[in-house]
Amino acid sequence: MNAAAQLAAVLTLSLAAAGTTYWIKGPPDRMVHCDPATLKPDEVCLERVMNEWHGRVLWVDARSRDDWQRNGLAAAALWNLDTNEDMLTFEADIAGRMLDGARVVVYCNNENCGSSRQVAERIKALQLGNEVFVLYGGWRALAAAKLTKDLQPK
Repeated sequence: MNAAAQLAAVLTLSLAAAGTTYWIKGPPDRMVHCDPATLKPDEVCLERVMNEWHGRVLWVDARSRDDWQRNGLAAAALWNLDTNEDMLTFEADIAGRMLDGARVVVYCNNENCGSSRQVAERIKALQLGNEVFVLYGGWRALAAAKLTKDLQPK
C-alpha cells in the first residue's frame, strides 16, 4: 500500500470515529465549570453572581475597546490596560458607578487572562470600600450563559 492510500485510510477511520463520538455524545460541552472550592480568594463563579447577588454588580470589562463594544455585557464599564487609553477616564467612570456600594466583578477573555486581575487591583487601589472580584472563566463564562451582546468571539 502506498503512502497516499495509507493516509486516506487513516483519515477515513479518524473521521468515522469522530463522527460516531459526536453522534453518541453530542457536541462538546462549552460551559465553564466553576468549583467554588478551588477558587482563589478574589475569584467568583458566575452562578454566585447571578443566583446570590442576582446580577446586581458593576461589571468591568478588562478586554480591548473593540471587544467591549462588539460583545461585552450591555451595562459593563470598560477598563483595560491599553497604553493608548486614558486611565483617568476609566477611574472616574468606575468611581462614579461604585458610589452605590455595589460589588465589582472584572472579566477578560478567559480564566487564564491576567488583565482582569491587574484591573481588579487598580480598582481596589481606589479604596472606595467595594468588594472587587475576578470572574472565573471571564468572557467565556458570560458567553456560555448567553449574557453577552453578541456571541461572535474574535
